[in-house]
Amino acid sequence: MASIKIAPSILAADFARLGEELRALDAAGADYLHIDVMDGHFVPNITLGPQVVRALRPHSPKPFDVHLMIAPADPYLEAFAEAGSDIITVHAEAGPHLDRSLQLIRALGRKAGVSINPATPPAALEWILDQVDVILVMSVNPGFGGQRLIPAMVDKVRTVRAMIGARPIELEVDGGIGPETVGALAAAGAGVIVAGSAILASGDYAAAIADLRRRAQAAL
Repeated sequence: MASIKIAPSILAADFARLGEELRALDAAGADYLHIDVMDGHFVPNITLGPQVVRALRPHSPKPFDVHLMIAPADPYLEAFAEAGSDIITVHAEAGPHLDRSLQLIRALGRKAGVSINPATPPAALEWILDQVDVILVMSVNPGFGGQRLIPAMVDKVRTVRAMIGARPIELEVDGGIGPETVGALAAAGAGVIVAGSAILASGDYAAAIADLRRRAQAAL
């Protein structure tokens, strides 16, 4: 049975205490630390840049799963790699040369991820499947935390899982995930669960992570 990974999103953290929050999430059992980078252009919000990623790096040895919701992304890939990112995910919609972006990430020695927004069909992934380590399916429209999961994205996750087949690609899902929705996504094939409010607003990070993991594993 596959092991479910939980990646708390620091978008829901207290930004005045980010280092402390990372240490707490690490101790609570996070597998990855999901870092949402937004530019106010590709998505309607602005969060943080490579300097913050660099400042956070000493606070946890866990993999930094850096999700670039920026356009263009290519000019910033090297800075995010040097800042300590382990996985760098770009959006299929963010530029005209996705294959080139993925090659650049791998050339920087980082795992390459690609994300697709809710309205983007899985067919957008067809010709880059051998260039990626992670596929991130957005189950809400990116830009803000605390949204409700779009129900049709469960079937989309199932479709992408079938496309992946036996390839060593992690299938990640992000948006509106909590105790009520995590099981359906895991059953559809998601192996990495990104959750923000469900963990950070819980009051008990360890209990929330364990609960999501238990519910996801039970659905497999």
